[in-house]
Amino acid sequence: MKLIFRSLQHEGSMIFLSLVLFLLFPFLCRHIDVTSAPLDPGILSIVIMAVLTFLVFKAVTWMAIRIIWPVFAEYSEVQFEGNFRSLTQLQKVLIYLGFYMLLLFGMVFTLTALAG
Repeated sequence: MKLIFRSLQHEGSMIFLSLVLFLLFPFLCRHIDVTSAPLDPGILSIVIMAVLTFLVFKAVTWMAIRIIWPVFAEYSEVQFEGNFRSLTQLQKVLIYLGFYMLLLFGMVFTLTALAG
C-alpha cells in the first residue's frame, strides 16, 4: 500500500508540475516576445501540450495499474528487470517495440477520441 501511495504522489506531482508549466507558458512566451499572443498557438505550445498529454496518459495508466492490479505493479518494480535481462536480444527488441507501439497507438486513439 505504501508503494501505491508513494507512486501516486510522485505521478500527481509530475502532472501538477506539467500543468503549471503549461499554464505559465503564455506568460513566459509573452515576456520573451512581446508581440506574441497570450495563448500562442505556435509550435512551442504544441510541444508543451504534447508533453503534458504524454505525462498525463502515463500517470493515469500507471495509477490504474497500481489500483486495479497491485501485484502486477509490484512485479514490474521489483522482479521485472531481472526477468527481462535473462531474455534473448530478439525477445527484448520485440518487447520494446511492442510496448512502444501499444503506448503510441493508445495515446493517438485517446487524442483522436478527445478531438472528435
